[in-house]
Order: sequence, then C-alpha cells, then structure tokens
Amino acid sequence: MGKISSAGPSVAALLLALSLAGCGSFGGFSLPSFGGSTPEPIPVEPAVAPEIPASIRASEVVGRWGYASFHRPEDRARTEAAAKGQCSHPFVIGQGPSGGVMMYPPDQSQMQEFFLKGGPGGKNYIGPHGAGGANDDREVVSFDGRVMVLRYVDPEVAGRYGTGVYVRCAPRA
Repeated sequence: MGKISSAGPSVAALLLALSLAGCGSFGGFSLPSFGGSTPEPIPVEPAVAPEIPASIRASEVVGRWGYASFHRPEDRARTEAAAKGQCSHPFVIGQGPSGGVMMYPPDQSQMQEFFLKGGPGGKNYIGPHGAGGANDDREVVSFDGRVMVLRYVDPEVAGRYGTGVYVRCAPRA
C-alpha cells in the first residue's frame, strides 16, 4: 500500500464537515451526500374560506338615498335627520352588472361594483369579492330597509369618512 500523507485525513475531515453543515458545493463541484436527504416540503396552498352569504340582498340596497356621516355616536340622530334632508340631491346606489351594487370606493370618483357578503358573527359587509370583513369593506352596522348605517373596516378610512348614514328617499311622484 502507498504512503498516506498527513494532509489526507485533514482534507477528508474538512469535506465531511462542509457536507454535514449543509453546503451543497465546494469550489464548483458538488459534495457527495453521506446520509439520507430530506426532500424539500411541497408548498401547500392555504384553503380559501368560502364566502358567507349576506342576510341583506343587493336589491334591498338599490335605490335613492340621502347621505350624511358622523364621527361621534351621540351625533347619529342629528346625522340621520341631515341625511333625510339630502334627498333633494340623493346618492343613487345602482344595480351592478354582476348582481352587486354600484357605489364609490373611498377617495375615487368612479363607481365600482361591490357585493353584499356575510361575515363572522352574523355581520354583513359591502365590498369587493372575498371574505367579509376585509380592510376594503364597509360593515353594515344596521339596516332596516329605511335607514342603513355603514362604517369602513379600515380604521384610517373610517377616521376620515366617519360612519355613513343612508336614509331611503321617497319614491318619485
């Protein structure tokens, strides 16, 4: 047998240490694996929760509404009276082409189709498709067919716009 140099065991120990440390290559070539390799986990897509239906139908929201908003709960009654006074210049919520309602998104001048959807705890929301209660939704605080109170879910937007009160305007004569 030939003579083993004193550097041989040191180099072998270094290569083994690098291999065990998880380095896949050394100087441009791959190191052999001495143990069973663990396969990469297969990414699993999170399950999308099904949309919860709203207890309010879009057809119940379509129509002419007087609108006003408040920031303090004690101003709600006064705001409702102010909204009723706006029926001479009503806010019109139209029927959307896909079964939703046409409303303005915050800070935009183009109407967009939004959908009524349910959420946890029996709450109702108006917003784009997706689970109810998302940041770009409005929560239906109350609705009795004549008065609808909406609050933006996004706290920053809610802080600017307040809680909206919609009072149904009488049908045109």
